[in-house]
Amino acid sequence: MRLARTLALAALAALPLAALAQQLPNPYGPDVGVEAARKLADAALAEGKKNGWNVAAAVVDTHGELIFFERMDQTQHGSTQVSQDKARSAARFKRPTKAFEDGVKSGAGVNLLGLPGAIPLEGGVPIIVDGKIIGAIGVSGGTSAQDGQCAKAALDTLGGAPAAH
Repeated sequence: MRLARTLALAALAALPLAALAQQLPNPYGPDVGVEAARKLADAALAEGKKNGWNVAAAVVDTHGELIFFERMDQTQHGSTQVSQDKARSAARFKRPTKAFEDGVKSGAGVNLLGLPGAIPLEGGVPIIVDGKIIGAIGVSGGTSAQDGQCAKAALDTLGGAPAAH
């Protein structure tokens, strides 16, 4: 009886993680082009500049391969790689990286830390056009919430918000 109760509690604890970390149902589409990638990165950096945050922005294709990268002067050096990792994670796992961050914060997602390529930091978001994932953007340099705000500002230039995580 005690074992059954423990297993039931463990299953209930995993439910929020399952809800948070579900991949988007959107299929992959054609890869984002370099000009669109440049515009997205520019919008992310403009949001950072507007708020006084030095950030880096990376845009990747559906496979997670780099299409465009830019960083502001005085951005911490580590953000170069982290922005690319966030974008790659969002593209390959078809979900915002905030889903992984929320899962880890809840305590139910500690096992996510061992998932290769899953970045548990907000700021990586799939780029969705006409219902299809065409790549992802990753932003790094501020707090997780600031990075997420910059990524959202970039996606807002497409005329629509990203799918909820």
